[in-house]
Amino acid sequence: MSEELEGSFVDLWVSSRVEAGVSPEVVARSASEGRIGASLHRDDVRAYLALHDDRPVGFAVATTSPFSALTEAPCVTIDQLYVAPDSRKHGVARQLMTAVTVYADSRGCEQIGCNVPAPNRDANRFFARLGFSSQVVRRITTVAALRRRLGADEPRHHSLEQLLHRRRSLRARATAAAGNRLAG
Repeated sequence: MSEELEGSFVDLWVSSRVEAGVSPEVVARSASEGRIGASLHRDDVRAYLALHDDRPVGFAVATTSPFSALTEAPCVTIDQLYVAPDSRKHGVARQLMTAVTVYADSRGCEQIGCNVPAPNRDANRFFARLGFSSQVVRRITTVAALRRRLGADEPRHHSLEQLLHRRRSLRARATAAAGNRLAG
């Protein structure tokens, strides 16, 4: 991708992220750090930019990898597909999907997957009309949140002092509850 087209891609990507509800500051920081350009130059990433009258109107980003870590069958995954709001319903997404299909054929892939945000009904309907079905539900959380839920942040061995304090608190609550039952 030429430097000019890469700049157009980044601008359109920024628009897509802001439309998706990501903070403009966060998006601008990602764009300025050069991560997008670096990703576009990876061997396993292919990006397509749709132009109309020399103006970027949409893009698709596809990656090639095995369908799962336990198989060797290659699969193309559409990581992102975006069409600018004023260019929707004009066949842009279908043209981008055609390019991805040609790419998958050239890589010998028998399957094409896609990542679609669950709440995006229009995108889910678009992919369903093209024959995509739900294979898995991909759920995501932060490492810190999972650690909290698993209890990994809690100390494994409590000191004697903490144990005694907890017992006293439980005893006091039990005594108070018994007193309330007798009074009631």
